Amino acid sequence: MKVVILAGGRGTRIAEESHLRPKPMIEIGGRPILWHIMKYYSGFGLTEFVICLGYKGYVIKEFFANYVLHSSDVTADLKNNLLTFHNQRSEDWKVTLVDTGESTLTGGRVKRVSSYLPDGEPFCLTYGDGLADVDIAAQIEAHKASGVLATMTIVRPPARFGSSRIEDGRVVEFVEKPQASEGLINGGFFVMNTGIFDYIDGDNTPLEAGPLERLAADRELGAWVHHGFWQAMDTLREKELLEDLWSRGDAPWKTW
Repeated sequence: MKVVILAGGRGTRIAEESHLRPKPMIEIGGRPILWHIMKYYSGFGLTEFVICLGYKGYVIKEFFANYVLHSSDVTADLKNNLLTFHNQRSEDWKVTLVDTGESTLTGGRVKRVSSYLPDGEPFCLTYGDGLADVDIAAQIEAHKASGVLATMTIVRPPARFGSSRIEDGRVVEFVEKPQASEGLINGGFFVMNTGIFDYIDGDNTPLEAGPLERLAADRELGAWVHHGFWQAMDTLREKELLEDLWSRGDAPWKTW
C-alpha cells in the first residue's frame, strides 16, 4: 500500500520558517517533519510514498536526491571525480515526487497523483505537517472491513491554553493545555480507495470542503477515533512544542 503526503502548501501561518522552505521541510530534531512522518509510516511496513509537491518543491526534491550524501561519511576523489560512501545510512523507501502545482488545492493535489496509485487498491493519505501515534495498521484493517471509500482519523485537538477550575475564589484544579473537552476534528490521517477521485472535480477543489462533505452525505466516510497523541504544526509555537518533546526523548511518534 502506498502513502500519499500533501507537501505543497505555503504554510503562511509559520512564515518565520516557510519563507525559506516548504513547511514539510521545517526541522524537528535536525530532520524535516516530513522525514518524521515517513519514518512513522515505515514502522508499519509502508515504505512506498507519493509526495505532492507545490511551493518550493525543488527543496524536497533536492533533499531526497542527496539523501545518501547527507546521511553518510564520504571520501571525495577529486582527481578521478569519484565519491565513495562509508557507513551508508539510507532508508528502505521508494519515493515518488510529483509536482502538483504551486496553487493547486488539497483535493486537486490528490487527484493529480492518481496515475501513481494502483486502481482499486486502497492508499493512505496524510498532510506533511502533523505528527501523531495513530495505529495505522488497525486503521487500515478497520477501513477494509467497513467497505467505505474513505476513513478519516478523528481527534480532539489540544487546547491552546491551560484549563482552570475555580471554587470559592481559589483555583482548585489546573491542567496545562489539556485536550479540548468538545469538538472532534479531522486528524489528517486517512485511508482511501481510488474511488475518491470521482469526488474531486479538479485543481481548485479543497479535499476538506466538497469531497469529504459529499462522502459523509453518501455515508462513505468512516471515522477512526484516535485518543492518543496528535499535534499539527501550524505555528512557530507548535513547532517549538514538537521540538521540545523530541529533545526530551518524549516524542510519542518516535517508534523506531
